[in-house]
Amino acid sequence: MPNNSTPKILPSEITDEQDYLNRREFLRLAGVATAGALLSTACQADVSNAAATAGKPAGESNFSGGSLGKLQKSPFSTDEKPNSYEDITTYNNFYEFGTGKDDPHRNSKDFVSKPWTVTIAGECDKPGAYDFDDLMKKSTLEERIYRLRCVEAWSMIVPWVGISMATLLKRFEPNSRAKFVKFTTLHDPEQMPTQRRRILDWPYVEGLTIAEAMNPLTIMVVGVYGKVLPNQNGAPLRLMVPWKYGFKSIKSIVHIEFTEKQPLNTWQISAPQEYGFYANVNPDVDHPRWSQARERRIGTGLFGEKIPTLMFNGYGEHIAHLYSGLDLAKHF
Repeated sequence: MPNNSTPKILPSEITDEQDYLNRREFLRLAGVATAGALLSTACQADVSNAAATAGKPAGESNFSGGSLGKLQKSPFSTDEKPNSYEDITTYNNFYEFGTGKDDPHRNSKDFVSKPWTVTIAGECDKPGAYDFDDLMKKSTLEERIYRLRCVEAWSMIVPWVGISMATLLKRFEPNSRAKFVKFTTLHDPEQMPTQRRRILDWPYVEGLTIAEAMNPLTIMVVGVYGKVLPNQNGAPLRLMVPWKYGFKSIKSIVHIEFTEKQPLNTWQISAPQEYGFYANVNPDVDHPRWSQARERRIGTGLFGEKIPTLMFNGYGEHIAHLYSGLDLAKHF
């Protein structure tokens, strides 16, 4: 638990409100117009390169940088136009590298994400330390174009590259006592400068029910736009649960534990009155300090287009049954 005697930044100081977002969007757009055009061209070249290497097996060489090769297309992808590579890689939250939207991009350049080990523990028959590249050699990569909805009421469309969470977790043979899955981010204050400050209870922790983790929509992300996942977006391995607010999609995962009891996530510990365990996108349940009925779509103009927020971020047909009989206002 956080040390209450240690000065901390309040959640209200970390989370962007609309005036702050609008101001930063204005400055960002003014400063990156030329660079954005160049990045867009480069991104298209990278995607073309991925197509040119079709048939290349997933393996260590694919995860050492550059194109991820041939990708399966997913029936779960939205047909909405994705945000640009520049939007996705320069506007996001990764508090280990700073609390500003562009801080992760600026402060993670020297982060070392290879080699990488993921430790599996808890209620399973095959615990142990697994090399990331070895896990990927046995994985089928898919492109999943998903809506991403932040709890701060902004959103994006992101062409993730990932692997099925269910397929991955089944390799470790969870037993009948495994009711939840707990995920933990790397704790390395030398590489992650904000971990030197007690603004959150480090390392960052998240959790899902076993049913949520095994749902076909849930993926482990290893790339974006056909390329290896950038440091600022959670390299080399992050979670993506598209019907939940973005803070549930934990980044730079080093530990996965199957548990019998529901784990506390980091934002629950920091501000339990504002952030719950489930964190399902719900336009009918407001954040205590702002409405969740509408969202600002990044990349749609100076102040962003305001659009209605969809229940479960539009993925209800696939996951609503997971919450049958649950009071979603109480269990937020």
